Amino acid sequence: MMPKLLNSSLKPFVAMLLSVSLCFVSSCKKSTPEKPPSKPPAQQSTAEPRTQNAERPQTQEKATPSKETVGSGELVPIDIKLPKPMFVGTPQDTRVPNLEKPLGKPRPPFLAPVGTKNVAFGKKVSASDEEPIIGEIEYITDGDKEAADGSYVELAPFLQHVVIDLEAKYEIYAIVVWHYHKQACVYFDVVMQVASDRDFITNVKTVFNNDIDNSAGLGVGKDMHYTETNEGKLIDTKGVQGRYVRLYSNGNNANDLNHYIEVEVYGKPVE
Repeated sequence: MMPKLLNSSLKPFVAMLLSVSLCFVSSCKKSTPEKPPSKPPAQQSTAEPRTQNAERPQTQEKATPSKETVGSGELVPIDIKLPKPMFVGTPQDTRVPNLEKPLGKPRPPFLAPVGTKNVAFGKKVSASDEEPIIGEIEYITDGDKEAADGSYVELAPFLQHVVIDLEAKYEIYAIVVWHYHKQACVYFDVVMQVASDRDFITNVKTVFNNDIDNSAGLGVGKDMHYTETNEGKLIDTKGVQGRYVRLYSNGNNANDLNHYIEVEVYGKPVE
């Protein structure tokens, strides 16, 4: 009886010791937190090069392209020498219909194929008024674009025209005309044509026409009137081919007279 009694009395004590020991072990495990897995050295060493390689394409995209890349190297700005300005600002109250607004800043460069140049310089000029009131017809292609006295030709009133013989057939990319820029004025019925023959019968192309009522008899134009400045009026002729260039005018907003200081024709010989 004694051993059995002792054994039965020890069971609760043993059970209590076992429970305490289990709680102790469990609390030890919870008090030790698990550490996050660290990257192996090999992975850490490869992280930076990937970041650098990812940034390189962005740097290349922002890089300025070379000159050969810009415009595929096909077009370049033509060199137009401008005369000095003779007045400041552009009067707004000229009371001329269909008048374009001033740009308010220098004209952007005009692009044309490499080798394009002024092919009108020094070329022969004829006019509907064979005896100008002031100046000589040759002034129109002599290279002098200043508005000073002695630099311009004054033709008779009403509708008049001048013709420039380029002496060969050219691809024409631009025409620049200076009528009279000593003061702000607007010329009417400004019409510019290119043709293969002197009589303007073959391959006639009208490249500019601001005649709003067909008073010049060449058709109603869709172009706008413009105010004369030292920049002249540049007409994009888009490579039209021809030998002769004809320019009309029909007086201006100040009087019925017609004036020309210079006309430049930018082109290349037809191959």
